[in-house]
Amino acid sequence: MATKKFRCKICGYVHEGDKAPDVCPVCKAPASEFEEVIDPASTAETPKKRGLFADKNGNAYILLYSTVMVVIVAVLLAVASLSLQQRQYQNELNEKKNNILQSLNATGQDFDQLVKPYVIDADGNKSEKPAVEVFNMMKSNKDLRNLYAQHTLVLFEVNDGRVVIPLIGKGLWDDIWGYIALEKDLNTVSGIVMSHKGETPGLGAEIATPAHQALYKGKKLFENGQFVSIALRKGGAKDPVHEVDAITGGTKTSDGVTAMLRDNLSEYVPFIKKTLAATASPVAAAEEVSNDQNVENNE
Repeated sequence: MATKKFRCKICGYVHEGDKAPDVCPVCKAPASEFEEVIDPASTAETPKKRGLFADKNGNAYILLYSTVMVVIVAVLLAVASLSLQQRQYQNELNEKKNNILQSLNATGQDFDQLVKPYVIDADGNKSEKPAVEVFNMMKSNKDLRNLYAQHTLVLFEVNDGRVVIPLIGKGLWDDIWGYIALEKDLNTVSGIVMSHKGETPGLGAEIATPAHQALYKGKKLFENGQFVSIALRKGGAKDPVHEVDAITGGTKTSDGVTAMLRDNLSEYVPFIKKTLAATASPVAAAEEVSNDQNVENNE
């Protein structure tokens, strides 16, 4: 146990012990004249141990703070993304449905009552699929491009016999895409909707304007039973059946649209021919044979 110190207030003598002496051995002052000497070091607060992150201006504290903040922000963003994911998907789905209806000039109508989605294999056989499943197959431009690469085709059939085919291609800078509607003869264009990711405003971006898209209505895909497709011609269309005026100053985008129509629609040729052959009227075919025989007999 530490020894205490007592100082005589009269002469300054310092006594060490548990208590002040009864009499100062120097000046004979009584114990009441002594006062305890307090060591300043003994009354100072014991320095606290400082941890690694005690200094708020230190690198360790700043690094820890930054890490915690990044984690918190990341968690908040993840939660927000998950909560908005379903709404975002529904918005994208509605946009696809509206574009299909727009190509049919049926904006505002009930998509699910008007259109049935199908998947077509490489042999031209179609099978009806739920709309959610079909739209998930073509969720992104990359997904749709992969479907074409695998010769797995998507088709939207309308109650009146028209069909809508999704399109995907490359423009000058990035993807171009859209939907083309065909009349029930599967040859004549009923309407088309196109969009783009980064074509030049006032030039290639014109493919997304109603004025340009109106040029495709009535164009034909076949000539004498052979697939010809539709081309954008620089300098003005010369073939009124299979050509559309190219976009002024948008040659690369026009070429991209031509390639998109040719490459995408050619995949549907087996289906189109198979469908037309299956829907040909047996009565009409018999009458045609009978007429041919009558002509031969008359000759």
